[in-house]
Amino acid sequence: MDNAHLQIGLIPLARTTFDIDLANDVLARARTELSAAGFTLHGPTSLVTRVDEVDQTIEHLSAAELDLSLILQTTFADSSMVTQLASALQTPLLLWAIPEAHTGGRLRLNSLCGVNLAAHALTRTGFQYNTIYADPGDSEVLTSVRTQALAGRARRLLRHAKIGRIGEHPDGLDTCEYDAQRLKKTFGLDIIPMKLSTVFQGVTKTDKKAMDDLYQKLNHEVADLDTLDPQATRNTLASYLTLQRLTQARDLKGLAVRCWPEFFTDLGCAACGAMSMLSNELIPCSCEADVNGTVTQLILQSMSEEPSFGTDIVSLDDERDALVIWHCGLAPGAMADPQEPIRGTIHSNRNLPLLFDFTLKPGPVTLARLAESSNGYRLVIGRGEIIRGPKSFSGTSGLLRFERPAREILDVILTEGLEHHISITYGDYTDVLISFARQLNIPILRLTN
Repeated sequence: MDNAHLQIGLIPLARTTFDIDLANDVLARARTELSAAGFTLHGPTSLVTRVDEVDQTIEHLSAAELDLSLILQTTFADSSMVTQLASALQTPLLLWAIPEAHTGGRLRLNSLCGVNLAAHALTRTGFQYNTIYADPGDSEVLTSVRTQALAGRARRLLRHAKIGRIGEHPDGLDTCEYDAQRLKKTFGLDIIPMKLSTVFQGVTKTDKKAMDDLYQKLNHEVADLDTLDPQATRNTLASYLTLQRLTQARDLKGLAVRCWPEFFTDLGCAACGAMSMLSNELIPCSCEADVNGTVTQLILQSMSEEPSFGTDIVSLDDERDALVIWHCGLAPGAMADPQEPIRGTIHSNRNLPLLFDFTLKPGPVTLARLAESSNGYRLVIGRGEIIRGPKSFSGTSGLLRFERPAREILDVILTEGLEHHISITYGDYTDVLISFARQLNIPILRLTN
């Protein structure tokens, strides 16, 4: 992600009894480094030393959609300004202390002690925060700011997000239960329940030309499409167009869809292909009306700005020390291995189209799951790598290898009683997920180091 997408509130605090010339130099270097890295900076360009200046800063920053408040303690200052900022801005906080030379003479900044004081005050008042102790030119600063801001961006995007839940989850799939009030309290997002009949009615009213145009476009991109039942295939495409219209009309950021059995029995097609195409357009979709799965996909997607995929773990490949991840034909096309064509296919149990058939492309991935129990949430976090190997099953599948034995990962998942869906996106965002969980005070279960 381009750092320009990340909105940083930079607030430089100081006390005038310390070396203000050096403090101004620290601020200038900090702004130069952050600007050169591409971050979008908000906030005062001069040192904040008085309570009235804090008030002005809060008024200015409250109008911005901040991903992170970066409080730069250029010198020592008591904790009152930091707690005032934390209370008013309600954003993720990163407290930045500056090292200074051990000259044997005057302590010119005493920045570290100021951050220590602020950290204690925030802890006493229940605010979450992170700290960094580094010179503006240290690469650690940019890494930490980016990590915390990406986590904050995910929080910000979730805060006003709406997810459509279409139908109830199937009987016996307790892993797809959710608590709308808990989601609202924790993340700020809303769940919009809709009936399956709303989608099915939309399918019957879909413009035939729009359906045919989409079919022709897809026929150039997907092999074997013309070998499938044409009416069932068009019903899947009409489902995609209907779901797309619903997301636009209701400003939905993702969908949790009861994909079976009614799509097969009542509509005569599979929902998988429709959800695959929507996920590929960054409208994450989970099957079996798994709301928490869609939330997890949305979190991952907000960090990677690439599609995410909610999948089952269906087998263990001992020979390659990998877990087999699979879903009927739901993975977004952007995840397909470019060495093989994407094929249209039928559901392996219901024998109806449209699904996509491909193996996942090799590369590092991040795993996550917003796991829920009666005690609340845990965020399950891990990283691995999709490797090439023989195709495991029809539909969309891949071989997922970890930095520890795959059997150990499987044992943790089963012993902890985790949900049967886990989500992936390409790239390593484990540090960002850890920061995200800590910002929201959500316990973490790490599958890998």
